[in-house]
Amino acid sequence: MRLSARVDYALRAVAELAQAAADAVPDPTSRSARPGNPLTAERIARAQEIPPKFLESILLQLRRGGIVHAQRGPEGGYWLARPATEISLADVIRVIDGPLANVRGQRPEDLGYSGAAVALQEVWIALRASEREILELVTLADIAAGKLPDRVQELAADPRAWV
Repeated sequence: MRLSARVDYALRAVAELAQAAADAVPDPTSRSARPGNPLTAERIARAQEIPPKFLESILLQLRRGGIVHAQRGPEGGYWLARPATEISLADVIRVIDGPLANVRGQRPEDLGYSGAAVALQEVWIALRASEREILELVTLADIAAGKLPDRVQELAADPRAWV
C-alpha cells in the first residue's frame, strides 16, 4: 500500500484536530457547535511540520469532503465536522485520494484478466478488503488517544509486519 504525501499530511492534520477536540473542555454557556477553539492552519502546520501552503489546500479538500469545518476571522480556524469517534482513517483517505485499492486507476472488480493472471483480480479485491478492515476500524479518536483497536495492535505486534 502506498499513501501519498497528501494523505499522510491530511491524516496528521486531522489527528491534531481530534486531539484538540479531546483536550477541549466544553463550555456549557456556548451556543457554538464547535468544540473548544478552532485550530489555525498555521498551528497545525507547525505542530506536524507540514508545508503551510500544501496544508491549506488539503484542509480545503477536507472541508469540501465533510471531514472538517472552517471559520474565517480572528477566532477562526478548523475543527472536525463530526466527533472523532465517527471519522475513520478510510474516510479521510477517500476524501483525499479517492477509493481504496485501485489498480491503474480502476476498481478491482472492473478489471479483466485472462489466462494465468485470472486469480489476480481476487487478490486485489482481498487486498482492498484487508485495507478496509483496518482503515475503517481505526478512528481519529483512536489516533488522538494513542490507543489502537486490539486487532490493529495484534497485527503491528508481529515482527514480520515491520519488515
